[in-house]
Amino acid sequence: MRSSIVGSAVVVAVLGLGLPASAGGALDPLVGSAAERVALSDQVAAAKWGTDSPIEDPEREQQVLDGVAVKAAELGLDPEEATRVFRDQIEASKLVQRGLHAHWSAHPDEQPTERPDLGEIRPELDRLGEAILLQLRDTDELRDGPSCDGRLLSAYARTAHDLTVLHQAGLGRAIPSICS
Repeated sequence: MRSSIVGSAVVVAVLGLGLPASAGGALDPLVGSAAERVALSDQVAAAKWGTDSPIEDPEREQQVLDGVAVKAAELGLDPEEATRVFRDQIEASKLVQRGLHAHWSAHPDEQPTERPDLGEIRPELDRLGEAILLQLRDTDELRDGPSCDGRLLSAYARTAHDLTVLHQAGLGRAIPSICS
């Protein structure tokens, strides 16, 4: 069910149809943080472009997920639920990175001219991760409620309208496990 909701959100955003703000803005900060994380994927893609650094890094991904589980437990969140949300965040980032690498391969004149240092990007990813965990905690009851899917769709539509199609797809991939 959740994937059809997110799929509908992509259609709504792409067609430019708005949803009433009264559908609930409580998930907007959480979806906004997910959108920031998706946008940061551009820098990660640029850092990996033209190097031996793979987009897929199962060892690093597991380190992130293990850290999320520990922090989630400390915040009183279900570690498995938080891990599912962050697995979606990671998959969204990889979707954007693959899209950018494909675009840069097809359009060499648009390739990045500077390579950011992943070591400088990770603190920002950590900051966003902490924000997402806190927002998950703060919306725990809402995310378990029957209105979550509608509120998530509405938050997606309000957030995604400023994103490129690639980043809209990334955000759509980042949020399906937000509602319990």
